[in-house]
Amino acid sequence: MTKLTFDFKPETPFGIYLYPYFERIYTLLTGKRASSFRFFSSKTSLNRDKEVIITCVAYCIIIFGGQWIMRNRPAFRLQKLFQIHNALLAVISGALLVLIIEQIFPKLYHHGFLYAICSSSNWTQPLELLYYLNYLVKYWELLDTVFLVLKKKKLEFLHYYHHSLTLALCYSQLKGQTTVSWVPITLNLFVHVLMYYYYFRTAAGARIWWKKYLTTLQITQFIIDLCVVYFCTYTYFSYTYLPWFPDWGSCHGTESSALFGCGLLSSYLLLFITFYRSTYKNKRREVADPQQTPTPVASTSTRQKKSKKL
Repeated sequence: MTKLTFDFKPETPFGIYLYPYFERIYTLLTGKRASSFRFFSSKTSLNRDKEVIITCVAYCIIIFGGQWIMRNRPAFRLQKLFQIHNALLAVISGALLVLIIEQIFPKLYHHGFLYAICSSSNWTQPLELLYYLNYLVKYWELLDTVFLVLKKKKLEFLHYYHHSLTLALCYSQLKGQTTVSWVPITLNLFVHVLMYYYYFRTAAGARIWWKKYLTTLQITQFIIDLCVVYFCTYTYFSYTYLPWFPDWGSCHGTESSALFGCGLLSSYLLLFITFYRSTYKNKRREVADPQQTPTPVASTSTRQKKSKKL
């Protein structure tokens, strides 16, 4: 029996090289070698614009159609199924996070941050496969909304906007091969580990005190994303079209994927800030003035609480 030894260095930030273990699991599940994966291949599923558009449209039809079907029906509990769903997503998000960090950390250590976010050499085959698996997970995460519909919970615009378009965002960055992809992906995976753990615990009836800080963390995530993505977009366009502007060289990726990413992440930040203010600032005002007349939002939440008891 081989003794497992740990050697912490830039190439193995977790003490051992984990990717070979992932390759074995990948081959076991798919019957294919991980090294043979290519996103632009006729054998790769969900790698065309048409498939992404159809999925997003079908998602909207299902959730709004589902709300209409459920309007006069009792809510499903689905507690155990919801717990399993969230536990699996927390574990898978954590595994992808660790594997991507393992690939990125040596590049950061040996070549620096600018190389890691801009060089075409940092778009590698292992990273492309991990990004693709992260993209596939976004299809699975659409079930979050299905659970909300079946449990007759309120559907916020932010929720279905974010879920459907994050899928499109992951696809666009794979298609555009944007080297900086690892920044928003790793931050998103880190947040999702905490978020799905939170949902797993609350589904079992636990009261988690740090819910408010989870929203704050999501906002912080988008601020960091935008700082890095805006920088990459700026230096690319300055280098390519504005030679009299200061720049740090070109950044690998297509223009359309960069602009789509900047626009979508900006909208996420604005929507999450609005959600935070409407959710937590209003609660603070209600606590400060308990005699005030209930707002429509408060009335809606009261109706929801009553419906849960039925």
